[in-house]
Amino acid sequence: MNDEILALLKLNEYFRGVSDEAMQGVLSLARVRSVTAGEIVHEPDQPFVTVDFVLRGRLKCVKVDSHGRESLFRMVERGDQIGMMAGALQEPIPIRAISLEPSTILEVDYAQAMELTIKYPDLRSAWLKTYAGSLRKHLFGTTTTRAPMMLALIHESPESRQAALRLVRRLVEVGEKLAVFSDSDDWPNQADVRFRSLNAGGGYLELEDIRAQGAAWHDANRIIFDVQSHERLEQLMKLVDRAIYFVPASQSESALRRLRLLEVKARGWRDKLNIAWLLEEGRVVAPAVPDLFEFISRDFKISETPPGAMWGRSLSSGLERLVHDLRGIRIGVALGGGAARGMSHLGVLKALEDSGIVVDAIAGTSAGALTGVVYASGLGSDYSANKFATDLKPSWLFRRMPRGNYWFLLNQYRRGRFDPMLRKYLHDWRLEQLAIPCLSVTVDLVSGQSVVRERGDSIHAILESINLPVLSVPICRNGQALIDGGLVNNIPADVLVSNGCNFVIAVSVTAKMERAFCDMTPDSQTPPARNPSMLQTLLRSMLVQNHNLNSFGVQPADVVIAPDVTGFDLSEFMRSKELAAIGEAAAREQIPKIKQLLTRLDPLLFRSGS
Repeated sequence: MNDEILALLKLNEYFRGVSDEAMQGVLSLARVRSVTAGEIVHEPDQPFVTVDFVLRGRLKCVKVDSHGRESLFRMVERGDQIGMMAGALQEPIPIRAISLEPSTILEVDYAQAMELTIKYPDLRSAWLKTYAGSLRKHLFGTTTTRAPMMLALIHESPESRQAALRLVRRLVEVGEKLAVFSDSDDWPNQADVRFRSLNAGGGYLELEDIRAQGAAWHDANRIIFDVQSHERLEQLMKLVDRAIYFVPASQSESALRRLRLLEVKARGWRDKLNIAWLLEEGRVVAPAVPDLFEFISRDFKISETPPGAMWGRSLSSGLERLVHDLRGIRIGVALGGGAARGMSHLGVLKALEDSGIVVDAIAGTSAGALTGVVYASGLGSDYSANKFATDLKPSWLFRRMPRGNYWFLLNQYRRGRFDPMLRKYLHDWRLEQLAIPCLSVTVDLVSGQSVVRERGDSIHAILESINLPVLSVPICRNGQALIDGGLVNNIPADVLVSNGCNFVIAVSVTAKMERAFCDMTPDSQTPPARNPSMLQTLLRSMLVQNHNLNSFGVQPADVVIAPDVTGFDLSEFMRSKELAAIGEAAAREQIPKIKQLLTRLDPLLFRSGS
């Protein structure tokens, strides 16, 4: 067994702190298996007869049902294992394990592995403790996902070095023990960070030396490779668990060319590669890059300069979102539908922002999509509430008409007024360009299913989700007929969970509903003086439906914020500022609970309320 395998073993989570004697005992019985991308490691309906420790690469495990259908069971990253508990069953398991990239696996016969735990108490303790931590996360959600041990910070140009340094300092602030390799001769001396230069005698540090140094840093939480040179980028990508590619927004074309040359998709590296866009002064969205997500799994937008008065602080939180992601945290906010009452969402988002709670993703339905996309673009909540109140205030003519608010809304829909109104602020921006990942929910009448938008024209995403039947005809494109998403999923907390959020705040403006309609109450003995109009009936019907769907929609959420907006008519968008103030007050009542729960999720990250 060569020194490279021993170095990799020392970095494995299941062997941290284990004595050299125990490790040598494992190596004396183990086999090293190298698998290619796409190779099957375990077939369904076969027992696990070995414990397989992933020393390099990643595996995907899928459950296979009796009809041969597959569903994701778990991802097995470097430092994890499969077979430790399943092997005890000694019976066929319907799991298929597939290598996502070239991987190195250390296989130990199950019976021999159990004997080793008897012989070496420290090995037994390490295995049980590590497995218990993983089990606790899956069952109770009280720990974060496994943080990447090997992290690459790749620079397209020298100007992104400062952003990488800020990231390192923030990770140190939250208690991480870091060790850094860098090809920069100007790396600052930081007392809390161990360092070694990748430059050696006019060349590059040899891979064997890197592995040996990494093994010596086995007590580090994270080993970081900070590099600008791309000469050995392919070799580095094989070594690391995650890679963050720092790219100034103006250099997007050169970055995309480099990703194509790297053949990211073919090598199975897409899931571990992210881009951190550095937004230059005056720029508030990332560049629109076709096919970008064929090469990366996520991107982050980092603003280098404070935005202007119309912009909120969410634009300045890109680096903290990256820290959240590296710590295995993703905070999502689900915004429900509710016509004008949905304007209270703006106040909820403002309260979270003012309290230092950084939102990592938003999902919205109907009015929730409207406010969510606008906020995700970086526009400030107060500014947006003012603009909604102004832009959606009925003109003099409609204010003179009976039920003029409703006729005004009908006019907005039928004459296509929402599109130009929103483009004054959102231009032709796409969802994937916005500061915060934002998903909108709509319904397709062709398939009868809900549709979740996470990419594409941001205005289209809003218009599809707020497209109320009767007020407007379905929006037909790409074989779909799209209407208001509130018909099937009014509070899309489940959408956030399925997109990786492990802490979800749901905001419902339909949880409370007044028992009155068009001058009628349950105690009314006479009919109203004027029968309800078609528009009043439609909006009330949507409200009743949303109210009854409310308990279902909020089920996946950790916290529910329910502003009491029953005093506002569903058409009163001109009162957006008042509605936002009610939402802000309701959210502030929940802030202590939210912070307490976040502290349980990651005590180091949230201990100071950051």
